[in-house]
Amino acid sequence: MGDDNEKLLAARASVCLVREGDIVGLGTGTTAVHILQLLAERIQSGLKIKAIPTSAKIRELAASLNIPLTTFNDFQQLDVTIDGADEIDPELRLIKGGGGALLREKIVASASKKLVIIADSSKQVRQLGKFPLPVEIIAFAQPLVATRIAALGASVMLRRDVQGNAFRTDEGHQLLDCSFGKIDDPCALARKLDEMPGVVEHGLFIGMADLVMIGKGDQVIELRREKR
Repeated sequence: MGDDNEKLLAARASVCLVREGDIVGLGTGTTAVHILQLLAERIQSGLKIKAIPTSAKIRELAASLNIPLTTFNDFQQLDVTIDGADEIDPELRLIKGGGGALLREKIVASASKKLVIIADSSKQVRQLGKFPLPVEIIAFAQPLVATRIAALGASVMLRRDVQGNAFRTDEGHQLLDCSFGKIDDPCALARKLDEMPGVVEHGLFIGMADLVMIGKGDQVIELRREKR
């Protein structure tokens, strides 16, 4: 779960980046609760924004906090998205999807002028792969895709809910959690997964994070992606 105080510290710093009139993407996961609560405080103080959540759960929580919501029907570009990550490497490549919303998270991130990632210090790693890589798949192809990903060197598990049934995303898909141990070439792996029939999306976010804010002790470390 990481250090919740460090997450809160990073969340507080990230929410300061939201400006009047912004369209804001809201990530899903343990960090999202902090983000929403802090945004709600700013809105109560007069900040005017609209937000697009990345999951039904976050939409429900945002609505309960009176955060104004919108959809892609009204806005196709967002000013900033604030989200968490399960792993972050030195090149700001990410593994995401522990919360089960990686498809919508990647869609919202792709529509954002800036993607801000917040995390506690435990999420910063030298090499991606210790955290199982979530891969969203079509149920029909589950045995086939699982076999093909295992052939790439992963231990593959079908994610299940608390009742023991196959976990279903908000889009009705299944998730495979793929433990690679170490991912030597995230870009190559992403390409292989992109080309695999039956894969809807994967949790490798490469070249997407613009700013990473990591809570470490009592400070926030900012890491920015080099523009190429």
